[in-house]
Amino acid sequence: ANAASGMAVHDDCKLKFLELKAKRTYRFIVYKIEEKQKQVIVEKLGEPAESYEDFSASLPADECRYAVYDFDYVTEENCQKSRIFFIAWSPDTARVRSKMIYASSKDRFKRELDGIQVELQATDPTEMGLDVIRSRAA
Repeated sequence: ANAASGMAVHDDCKLKFLELKAKRTYRFIVYKIEEKQKQVIVEKLGEPAESYEDFSASLPADECRYAVYDFDYVTEENCQKSRIFFIAWSPDTARVRSKMIYASSKDRFKRELDGIQVELQATDPTEMGLDVIRSRAA
């Protein structure tokens, strides 16, 4: 674990991400830092059929989370594409300590997930709305 944040990353975090990336088993993954165990764990897995609304609703209104979302879209040339988004969810209403832990652990955690294409930071739902996702995917 790195000395600055000391957060371990549970193996499950990487395994589920690989399944999302390679097999598209999940639409999204929500990750949570367990402060007592000092590790990042998988909190929720979204089924492939779940929508972006389902994903947004999985993020707590006043707690930080990391999340990965597999966004499908169609290009102007009518090609099906997908982009894997990493979202650092840090609402203004979250505890300061929690925000600091998530911020200091983010880069290390993100490095564990090989294949992230776009990163978003959001402090309220409008900063990660579907329109924002669409504009960042292209």
